Amino acid sequence: MGKKTEIDGIDKTILRALMKDARTPVLEIARAVGISGAAIHQRLRKLENSGLISGSKFVINSKALGYTTMAFVGIFLDKAKSNSDAIKQLKRIPQVLECHYTTGNWSVLIKILCKDNEHLMSVLNKEIQTISGVSRTETFISLDQQIDRQIKI
Repeated sequence: MGKKTEIDGIDKTILRALMKDARTPVLEIARAVGISGAAIHQRLRKLENSGLISGSKFVINSKALGYTTMAFVGIFLDKAKSNSDAIKQLKRIPQVLECHYTTGNWSVLIKILCKDNEHLMSVLNKEIQTISGVSRTETFISLDQQIDRQIKI
């Protein structure tokens, strides 16, 4: 962190193509850019080594698996020193997708995905609120995700 990675127009074209579809064949990108497939591979390696690209992944449609309730939970900790232990315990809860150390009222903000509201209530009551150091939680249920994007290149 802190060191800015310099990229040129070719790098941007490569990144845009892969951000649109990470399965785009390298040779297809090479033809579009007008350089060899080997040159695309070298540039990708350079971008990975710089830390600009941190991997690729498939995106699972959670609704197809029956997970329909997305929520954001602000967690109030009794003491700042409870943070590391609470995070260790939150990592063990599979429904916790993201965890952020924040400023403001909460110590931690998490994003969780549950099958339904009943499942959400169970995760909150039986798993999150029983963590040592958690004094209380504040939950916001997402009705619909209206924007989902990465940073513009």
